[in-house]
Amino acid sequence: MTTDELRELADQCGIDAVGVAVAEPYANTESHIRERRERGLFGRLKFTTLKPEVSCHPELLVPGAKSVVAGALAFAGTEPERPEAFGRLPRYTWGDAYADLRCRLEELGAALGGSYRVLVDENDHVDREAAVRAGIGFYGKNTMVIAPGLGSWIVLGVVVTTVELEPTPAIAPGCGSCTACVDACPTDALDEVGVLDATKCLSYWTQVPEPIPASYRAPLAAQVYGCDICQDVCPWNRGPEKRSANSTPAVGAHVDLVSWLEQREGLPAGMERLYVPRRDPRWLRRNALVAAGNTARPNTALAAAVQHHAHGDDPLLAEHAQWALAEIRKR
Repeated sequence: MTTDELRELADQCGIDAVGVAVAEPYANTESHIRERRERGLFGRLKFTTLKPEVSCHPELLVPGAKSVVAGALAFAGTEPERPEAFGRLPRYTWGDAYADLRCRLEELGAALGGSYRVLVDENDHVDREAAVRAGIGFYGKNTMVIAPGLGSWIVLGVVVTTVELEPTPAIAPGCGSCTACVDACPTDALDEVGVLDATKCLSYWTQVPEPIPASYRAPLAAQVYGCDICQDVCPWNRGPEKRSANSTPAVGAHVDLVSWLEQREGLPAGMERLYVPRRDPRWLRRNALVAAGNTARPNTALAAAVQHHAHGDDPLLAEHAQWALAEIRKR
């Protein structure tokens, strides 16, 4: 199969960008993971950094693997106006893009023939490295993969296959002298260009099972999960709408903070697919309390919901609620 034929097939499967890398060790990536882990830059995060001896070795994932077919699926990048008393979600969660990409890569893998395995957002494979090697995009200074014509508003996955395909060439980095993402990060998580210090990243603090440090609360603003700041400011994500926005709608861009704070059991609707430590909804309520502290007005239903947690029997939520009330009273 030629590269053009592969691209045509991927397009028929609804995949926005595709490329091929050889199924061989990602030696440099494995070295970087080990070095950054030693420096503590991952904090408590695991994912693909947990076992680089697996995640950086696609040749081990399928017996006789020859090729890694990397695919990208774009998602909507235009945010509607946020209603009052609502929190903000990162763009990749607005639809179920990862599930959609998995289905489309399964279709592609079956069409290619041979033995194959599809991996999308899994611990066993570093999808970004495959995408860069396959020429889908380049590493931005914010560590995201930036695909020309799509920007970084993409989710990535691969088909590791025994079918031997012609590799597609990598592309040159395109950030140049731009430092918009580095300058915009409110917590200096990107001070070392091309390296993310997860322990300074706002997204990290919305997912880790610990109290959010006081100095990181105000920068979160209305964000209740993840963070898009370093992508919002990227020039590659600006200009005419080029993204297909073809993922299945899910919860949308915003969530009702009062509902999150008043729910007593289980994860909020639509949040089951997100990473939440031990599937414990209190971590999302913690985030909602911070968002309320940053945005709520006094004498509102949201302020009352915060007040309830300030006197509750959960020390974690009580402390965050008391902080939030102090912020609300300043308005």
